[in-house]
Amino acid sequence: MSYKYLLGRLGHPLSASFSSNFKRPFTTMIKERVCLIGSGNWGSAVGKIVGQNVLKYPAIFESEVRQWVFEENYKGEKLTDVINREHENPKYLPGIKFPSNVRAVPDLIEACEGASVLVFVLPHQFVRGVCDKLQGRIAPTAKAISLIKGLEIKPDGVTLFSEEISRLLGINVAALSGANIANEVAMERFCETTIGCRSDADGQLFFKLFNTPYFRVNVIRDYVGVELCGALKNVVAVGAGLSDGLGYGSNTKAAIIRLGLMEMRKFGQTFFGGVEDTTFFESCGVADLITTCSGGRNRKVAEAFAQTGKPIDELERELLNGQKLQGTLTAEEVHSFLAARNMTSEFPLFETVYRIIYEGAPIESIVRDI
Repeated sequence: MSYKYLLGRLGHPLSASFSSNFKRPFTTMIKERVCLIGSGNWGSAVGKIVGQNVLKYPAIFESEVRQWVFEENYKGEKLTDVINREHENPKYLPGIKFPSNVRAVPDLIEACEGASVLVFVLPHQFVRGVCDKLQGRIAPTAKAISLIKGLEIKPDGVTLFSEEISRLLGINVAALSGANIANEVAMERFCETTIGCRSDADGQLFFKLFNTPYFRVNVIRDYVGVELCGALKNVVAVGAGLSDGLGYGSNTKAAIIRLGLMEMRKFGQTFFGGVEDTTFFESCGVADLITTCSGGRNRKVAEAFAQTGKPIDELERELLNGQKLQGTLTAEEVHSFLAARNMTSEFPLFETVYRIIYEGAPIESIVRDI
């Protein structure tokens, strides 16, 4: 079986049995019950949108939205208690009020009990652990959407998190990605986003769940392209940050963005046969790429790397409170994947970012070698 086939698959069988732990039998289900899995900066911004939108469609959705919150201490109190009392997440999204129908729940199983719509919006490293706990507790008739920007790329293949969630839970999973900086979304500054969904019915449901006058949703079928763009644009943003750190200016950064978009497209169409050209012109594609190369943590840390020469892990501690960059990790994974196929020379920007960060190549290589 070829790796192109493995990577290019666009579907898979659903193999899950109806769990006795699912307390609301499908035959009596009238309204959708929504659960948000994750409550960081982006998860909190999304919680505000979802909480407002379920109230707009009372014939479709139950009014209460449960949100699984990893329990933490906040100024001597449980974070969930603070969220439920103040209708705000002061640790990750201070100053933004949620609708009162969003309820923080510290227990994952309780939060997801009876849910027919799952919104995954948590760091990718926790996906498998969460899904392992949920196995056998989610009805096969449920549906989910992944807001996780990232891929798991290994020399032997690429894993989309929507497909991993689908495999582990036996349900259909869509994907959402776009030029969506969480704080700006929370402040209701206009932006667009893209939902990739194979099911027309699920796509219409997710449109109602997320679309607002300030958060404009476009639904397409190419969920693979949506997820690829969300991950690969971070590598390009590292390149843009290196250019900024060298003081090369707007013309150079525009060239890096253009070349990066071309390599994103080439990667998608080489290893995932069903990725559509038009996806790269959606919000998840060129718009998210522009936003990430203009701001964001990958550009910021790469700029500091070029200016100071400090190691990436030291800059992560200084600038990100120890959080890890997606762009540098993805660059390393992409390199290993391409090297296993003797194809690194076909993606010069991706490879140059890798060599600068991990092999000590001159930072000037970001323009010399692409």
